[in-house]
Amino acid sequence: MDSIFHVGRTPCADPFLISTLLSIQLPLFPRLKIDLASKFPMDILQDLISGLVDLAIAHEPPESPLLTCVQVAEQPFYIAMAKRDGLASSPSLSLDQMDGRQWILFERQLHPPVYDAIIQAARQQGVRPQSIQHVIAPEEAFPFVSDGSAISFVVKSAALRMARNGVTVRPLNESNLRLKTCLVCRADDDSKIASEFVRAFMRKMPDRNKHQQLPLAYPA
Repeated sequence: MDSIFHVGRTPCADPFLISTLLSIQLPLFPRLKIDLASKFPMDILQDLISGLVDLAIAHEPPESPLLTCVQVAEQPFYIAMAKRDGLASSPSLSLDQMDGRQWILFERQLHPPVYDAIIQAARQQGVRPQSIQHVIAPEEAFPFVSDGSAISFVVKSAALRMARNGVTVRPLNESNLRLKTCLVCRADDDSKIASEFVRAFMRKMPDRNKHQQLPLAYPA
C-alpha cells in the first residue's frame, strides 16, 4: 500500500535540504510518497503538534517537551546590497558596518525569536539603522536593494535568488547571529516511518556527526 509522509517546510528552507529530503527512499516502505507543504515557521510547528504533518524542517524551533529535533544545518545570515555599494568591497560584514543605513528585515511575525535576536544584537553594539523596512518575501526587497537605497537581511536560499542584476550578497560575520535548521518531530511519534526517515536523512548529511539530538519544546 502507498504510505504518505507529510513534511512541513519554511519557504526559505535551504534547497539542498529539500532536495536531500525528496531523494530519500526507504526499503521498508518502497511506495512511500512525500507530501511537502510550505508555511511560516511558527505555523509549521503548530501543524506538527496538531498531527497535520509528520515532520518539519524548521529554523530555530523553540523548546518544548512536545517536540524533539536533530540539527541539520547552521548558516550565517547574508546581507544583500547593490554591487556599487561600498560594503561590497568587504568579503563579510559586521553589524557596525551597517550603522546608519536603511535596513530591510522580514516581518517579526514570521519568526519572532530570530527577529528579536537581530534587533537585540544591534542594540547591544550601539548600531542604529536609519530606518527598518519590513517585507514578507525576500523578492519584495529587491527593487530597494538594487537601486542602492537599502540593504537587506536574507537567508542562504534568498541570497542565491537575490544575487543578480546589480545585486550582490555578503555573509554576516556575527557569531551570535547564525541560523540553525532542524528536523523536528513530535516527541510521542513512535511510527516506524518517522524514525526510518530521520535516520535516512541524517545518513545523507555530510556533517551529520557534528550534530546532536536536542530536546525541543513549544510554548502553550
